[in-house]
Amino acid sequence: MKKEDKRMVLNVILEFSCSNYKSIKNKVTFSAIAGKDNTFENELKKFGNYRILRNAVIYGANGSGKSNFLSAIDFMKTLVTRSMTFQPGEVIKQKPHKLNDINTPSEYSIQFVKDNIRYAYGFSIIKNLINNEYLYYFPNGKQVKIFERDVMEIYPGDKFKKIFEISEGVLKGILKENRLFLTCAANFTNIKEIENAFLFFKNDIIVYRPNNNTWTEYSINLMQNDPKVKSVFVKIMKQLDTGISDIKVKIQKVKTNSLDLPQDMPEILKNIILSSPETNQIEAKVIYDQFETDLMTEESTGIKKLFEIICPIIDILNNGKILICDEFETGLHESIVYEIIRLFKTIRQEQFAQLIFSTHDTNLLDSKLFRRDQVWFTQLDKERSTNLYSLVEIKNVRKTENLEREYISGKYGAIPMLNNDINDIN
Repeated sequence: MKKEDKRMVLNVILEFSCSNYKSIKNKVTFSAIAGKDNTFENELKKFGNYRILRNAVIYGANGSGKSNFLSAIDFMKTLVTRSMTFQPGEVIKQKPHKLNDINTPSEYSIQFVKDNIRYAYGFSIIKNLINNEYLYYFPNGKQVKIFERDVMEIYPGDKFKKIFEISEGVLKGILKENRLFLTCAANFTNIKEIENAFLFFKNDIIVYRPNNNTWTEYSINLMQNDPKVKSVFVKIMKQLDTGISDIKVKIQKVKTNSLDLPQDMPEILKNIILSSPETNQIEAKVIYDQFETDLMTEESTGIKKLFEIICPIIDILNNGKILICDEFETGLHESIVYEIIRLFKTIRQEQFAQLIFSTHDTNLLDSKLFRRDQVWFTQLDKERSTNLYSLVEIKNVRKTENLEREYISGKYGAIPMLNNDINDIN
């Protein structure tokens, strides 16, 4: 494996744990730290004593908690970036496991690297309010406390006491039981380590929500403003054998005209729409060899999905970010999903982007695509609580094993267990 390039700025997830969140009752832990296996060794990134994985895939039956685990990462990111906006008396909206007592804490913790420095951050929630919180970092490999929190009391590390004292009055005024101290301190202090930790959640973790995103508009806007991005996008579309040779895009601000609205629309609703500020009008023409189509009205779900994800993926790969995606294959052909995963394996290795995703597509469960420590499973126990485990935790799994066949056979668990009486349904 190549020696560590100290000039490269590394931003990665090392480990994430959570408990008492939706179907996750007891603590589960995901790790992106490679094990002893030397498969695809050239694709790993060395950081100190760690070897870090680029990709990870999660399999499991419907309802086993794949989506909930990735949602927990999304929840942590969202709370860090938005808790400053919470008003007094507003509770944190999260769902604990139904079999846990109301006083059981929901706990979230993560270890990550931001700008080549390792951090450890976590918090717990009881009755929808922050119970405790901590942030450490590891300059020169040694743990240093930045702060610890117990309900509303903050205990800064020795190195940061004087800096916190300067902002103590302001911080006490803005800190609430529904706000994370990391969020408050990132906005009202000049502590670089706190700002970097906050920016890791804000800028480096990218969550793709298939049913709730604005990536199409973002992609078209990016292509309109950056010819290089458009050029790379068209190149990738050609490599994916879509038949697309070019794309014409245009976004402009327009104000709704009353003639554009249905005549039978209630007047009060018309007035609300007409009084609203300008909106973006998106125009995207997909160019093929002999004809062109309108992206929004004439193209297939698969092509639209590619327009949603390709430009953000270009940004993620170019800038070394982390993509979190639930059921990545939805709306895409399996060969295209395979090629996107391969991009994360091989392209722009100096930037080292990460991809963590769930899928039902067993065709991707291939030892030529993933190491054993990159394959994860979710399975419900008797309490309907999600267990998360890696393929390396299962005994007698060979490097060259047909992973898809053995998974379908039930060797690894995490598949639907059908009742034999199902055939008796009339």
